[in-house]
Amino acid sequence: MPDVWVLVDHEEGVPSKVSHQMLTAARGLAGQAGGSTVAVFLGTGWERARESVGRYGAARAVVCSSEEFAAYQTAPQVETLAALVDERRPWGVLFASTPTGKEIAARVGARLRLGVLADSTGVAVEDGRPVVEHAAFGGAVVVRKSLRSGPYLICLKANAVAAGEFPTDPEEEQVEARIPEDARRVVVTERVTTAAAGRPPVDQAAIIVSGGRGLQDPSNFSLVEALADELGAGVGASRAAVDAGWYPHASQVGQTGKTVSPQLYIAVGISGAIQHRAGMQTAKTIVAINKDPDSPIFALVDFGVVGDLFEVVPKLTEEICRRKGAP
Repeated sequence: MPDVWVLVDHEEGVPSKVSHQMLTAARGLAGQAGGSTVAVFLGTGWERARESVGRYGAARAVVCSSEEFAAYQTAPQVETLAALVDERRPWGVLFASTPTGKEIAARVGARLRLGVLADSTGVAVEDGRPVVEHAAFGGAVVVRKSLRSGPYLICLKANAVAAGEFPTDPEEEQVEARIPEDARRVVVTERVTTAAAGRPPVDQAAIIVSGGRGLQDPSNFSLVEALADELGAGVGASRAAVDAGWYPHASQVGQTGKTVSPQLYIAVGISGAIQHRAGMQTAKTIVAINKDPDSPIFALVDFGVVGDLFEVVPKLTEEICRRKGAP
């Protein structure tokens, strides 16, 4: 049976939001391909992940609980997953389109001589094969691609698919890790986690509020943060704002930063240079606030507000707060 696998993206057993979205996408693909959804979990913390994986529709779970996945770089995950794919030949595997997910997909593809489609913004099945959508030429063109032969390896961008619950009690199968000595050459000696600001990461957020040079001063990013907090959104920044040292590079949206695809993207004081547009054009709804009516960003938006952001943004934040019933 042509099962669709999902490599669960998780942190010590806590699946990321994109894992739920991939499981949702896999259910749709499995239905079209005539198979079932299988979660592949590599690492520790499966007990914490089991309920979450089942809630989003995994019919089965292939679990490899080994602490060695955290002790080394991605090679142990690559070797284990490649061996499983080669032996069982699923219809395909979905990966999170993150740096780690794309690295694992590429290395598995190289070992098994399989093609990889990365940064996918949509995927469906036609004649038994996947047809995947990508943004090209800075997001100005949507390209549909397919792979000639399976198993198909597809990296799905965060928020490309809305997560939908479909509770199941997944059948669990424990497997052994496949870690040759070559995979142990690079050891992880330390992991450093930056302090969280209580907001979703910009590459996983369903709503993003981004600020640019129009804010005039780094202290004015507080306007963007206040609006984002009312919306439960992530905070992004243009390259110009990041290069000026106004906001961390981890929040940069654009060709040389993060490529995002949220449900709602609000650009505050961003002119809309092609480098920035390349990173956010696949957002479902785009809103821009800028005092220059000729800014390129307005050619892209669903809703545009021509006005002084220092007046518009506080009023917008206040109105959202009022409608939420906050004091």
